[in-house]
Amino acid sequence: MIDAASPVGFAKDFLSILDLSPAELERLLAIAAEMKADRRVGRQSPPSLAGLHVALLFEKPSLRTRSTFEIAIRELGGDTLHLPAEFAEGQREPLADIARNLERWVRGLVIRTFAQEKVSLIADAGRQLHVINALTDEEHPCQALADAFTLRERWGDCRGRTVAFVGDGNNVATSLAHVTSMMGITLHVASPPGYELPDSVVEAAARVARDGARVRRFTDPREAVAGADAIYTDVWTSMGEEAEAEERRRKFAPYQVNSSLMSAANDGALFMHCLPAHRGEEVASDVIDSAASVVFDQAENRLHTQKALLQLLIGK
Repeated sequence: MIDAASPVGFAKDFLSILDLSPAELERLLAIAAEMKADRRVGRQSPPSLAGLHVALLFEKPSLRTRSTFEIAIRELGGDTLHLPAEFAEGQREPLADIARNLERWVRGLVIRTFAQEKVSLIADAGRQLHVINALTDEEHPCQALADAFTLRERWGDCRGRTVAFVGDGNNVATSLAHVTSMMGITLHVASPPGYELPDSVVEAAARVARDGARVRRFTDPREAVAGADAIYTDVWTSMGEEAEAEERRRKFAPYQVNSSLMSAANDGALFMHCLPAHRGEEVASDVIDSAASVVFDQAENRLHTQKALLQLLIGK
C-alpha cells in the first residue's frame, strides 16, 4: 500500500521484508550505513521525526527491539507513546478501533504481538497510520534488516554467498529467507522433521530471489553448513511455545551450533544469532564468545537499520 506521506515508492507499512523491493532494501541499508558512521563520530541524524509521535505496543517481552526503536525515534527528534500490552489482545476494544484512534494522534505504530494477522488488521484499518512489525509468530523483519546490514558490513558484495540457518524454521528463519534471497545469498535451513521452513516461505523467497539465490532445506545440520560462509541459529523454544520446551530440547539437541559444527563450514565462517541466546542449548558458549561471532554487531545494527526504516517510512 503506497501512502502520499511516505517517500515516493515506499510502502505505508513494514509488516514483512516482502514489503520492500530489492532497490528499497539497498536504499535502506545505505542510509543505515550513513547513520551508523555519523553516530560513531557524534554527528546527529537529521530530525526527520521532529514534532511526530510514534506509539510502541509490545505484547511480548523485548530488550533489543524496544530499546533500539525508542532510541531511534528520539535520535530522529520524535516522541514515543508507550501503550499497555493488553491493548494488543483486542479484548477491551477491537483492534480496528484502536488503529482508527491512534491514527488521529500518532504518525506510526511499532507493534510486537503473536499473530501476523493482527498487524495486518491494524495496518488496514489505520489508513493514515504507519505500522511496523516488531515481531510476530510468523515473521521478524526488523531482525532481518539488521542481519542483512551485518552481512553487508562483513562481506561487502554478498552475492554468491551461503548462509546456513540451523534450528526451527520459525519467524526469524522466515524473514532471513526473504532478505537473503533479495541479496543474492543462498540460504540452507537445517531442521528436525516437523519443524521445517514452510513451503509458502520457500516459494515467496523464490519470487524475490536475485543472482541465483535459493532456499534449500535439510535435516542433517552438517550437510547444511558444508560450504556455508555464516551459520545462524535461534532459540529452540520461542515465546508462546514454553509447554513444548522439553520435547524441543530432545529433538533439537543434534542441532546445537558448537565448534565441531562450525568446523564443517567454510574457513572464516561467521556465527549469527538474533538473541537472546540459551547458552549450552542451541549454541555453545565458546562459539557465541568466539572471534567468529557477530551477534552483538547484529544487536547494535538493529538501531541503525530501524532508524533508516523510520526515516524512510514516516520521516518528514
